[in-house]
Amino acid sequence: MGAAYGVPGGVKVDTAQRYRRFAQFETHGHSPCYTDWSRRIADDTEVLALVETLPAAKRQPNLVLASARYVGARQGPFEEFKDFLIANWPLVRDVAMTHATQTNEPARAAVLLPLFAEIADPEPLYLIEIGASAGLCLYPDKYSYRYDDRPWLDPRAGPSPVRLSCETLGDPPVPERLPSVVGRVGVDLNPLDVTDAEHMRWLECLIWPEQQERLDRLHRAAAIARADPPEIIGGDLNDTIAELVHATPDNAPVVVFGSAVLAYLDADERARFVETMRGLRCAWIANEGCGVVPVGRGLLPKPCSETRDRFVLTEDGVPVAYSGPHGQSLEWFRPG
Repeated sequence: MGAAYGVPGGVKVDTAQRYRRFAQFETHGHSPCYTDWSRRIADDTEVLALVETLPAAKRQPNLVLASARYVGARQGPFEEFKDFLIANWPLVRDVAMTHATQTNEPARAAVLLPLFAEIADPEPLYLIEIGASAGLCLYPDKYSYRYDDRPWLDPRAGPSPVRLSCETLGDPPVPERLPSVVGRVGVDLNPLDVTDAEHMRWLECLIWPEQQERLDRLHRAAAIARADPPEIIGGDLNDTIAELVHATPDNAPVVVFGSAVLAYLDADERARFVETMRGLRCAWIANEGCGVVPVGRGLLPKPCSETRDRFVLTEDGVPVAYSGPHGQSLEWFRPG
């Protein structure tokens, strides 16, 4: 079946199973092309052998498939993709080894906004994003939102070209107005620059085939970021986060947040980050796969095995909601 490697929560799965899970829990219903490719890779010993020449951390389906597309693979039948992959494997391998899965989905701001607004009231926020990629989630005040059939919630300057719709369950504290942001900074091991054409092309390749709406949203959000470029610092989040928090102004609520970031840290690094956050004077919002942020027994309404297609939204380590991985849904379960 192939070499085994870790996934969030410390579970060991082999490479074939990793691709099956990617098809079943992530791309199914969202990208027929990636669903087919991933399922077929899981059963193809020749392709699996190529993938397993990569270090374990680089065998992620999203990284391998995006790397192939970056060097020219086109959406189509698996047989054509397989032929391309074999013929161009040295190039694909090089991209996978020098890049990371830095999906920068601005729609995730829709599931973060209710917590941002609660923390901001009445002061403007200072935002610090870990694993910021190109920083497109640092602009929650510049996007427009619609939750279910409620009226659109627009920035003070008027409707935004980035319009985010989010379906909800439970009773999330949807704000009546957007919070103000007084400062925004991000940290990433390999920051991406929205003014760099190759950086943008990599972000485009990380969006799955058939998802034109996400691709259009990426371009519109990048235009907003180019007009007001974020400060993205290169570095390890564990080595930089305390300094970033200490450097913020005293008169603004500070929020450290991230989405689908901590899963890429090993267990010791994750534990170190959690311990650091507990000692800092700031709010901490994490939007991660179930089991990535440790939570107390009985605080989740469902076992992780039943929510593999969703993230868990936590505030200061306490779970408050399930969220769609791309910000498309919010299932609120925090009391009161």
